[in-house]
Amino acid sequence: MLVPGAMLALPASAQAATRVPATASPQQVVKTITAELSNAIDGHRAELKQDKNKLIGVIDGIFLPHFDIDYASILVLGRHAREATPEQRERFAKAFYDSITHRYAEGLLNYTKGSVKVLPYRGELNDRRTMVRTQVMLDDGKTISVDYAFRKTSSGQWKAYDVVIEGISYITNYRAQVDAEIRKMGIEGLIERLEKNGAETLDKMQKDTAS
Repeated sequence: MLVPGAMLALPASAQAATRVPATASPQQVVKTITAELSNAIDGHRAELKQDKNKLIGVIDGIFLPHFDIDYASILVLGRHAREATPEQRERFAKAFYDSITHRYAEGLLNYTKGSVKVLPYRGELNDRRTMVRTQVMLDDGKTISVDYAFRKTSSGQWKAYDVVIEGISYITNYRAQVDAEIRKMGIEGLIERLEKNGAETLDKMQKDTAS
């Protein structure tokens, strides 16, 4: 994440990205995020492509206030969360989020206004798990499903904690990889690798589990 004050260098639309009502529903949160992402990127693609830190700042400004990093990281750690100290869980949460952000940041530059359709929500909201379903249109005209799992926090805000792309859960996918890495090097070893190498560590984890 960026150092304090770095947000001042972001486009004005990104600086205002956290202004979502505390009472906003999960669907409203997703709609707001997609609109703000479009506003932040439009007219700034070339600049953001050349400045990775500014691009990460845009992502942090838009997504971070609405993403439950701590809860998501506990789910990714699985049973290892009980073995980790509070300090290790905090470090893992930050290092893992930063690694994911750096890995997928440039892909967001392909986002264009109107390419995400938030589908109507049916049924009652579940405080522990409510899914917001969206369809994302690709450049070739095909669509893929991207769904977001939300939970209501103790403060009453809805925050996302999982992303499901074409039926594949981000939590489930990385939990298996993290488990394999912790078995090999321990949780402290994995945290140190994530803190040092970030996205490169994620890539190696995927290759190791695929082989």
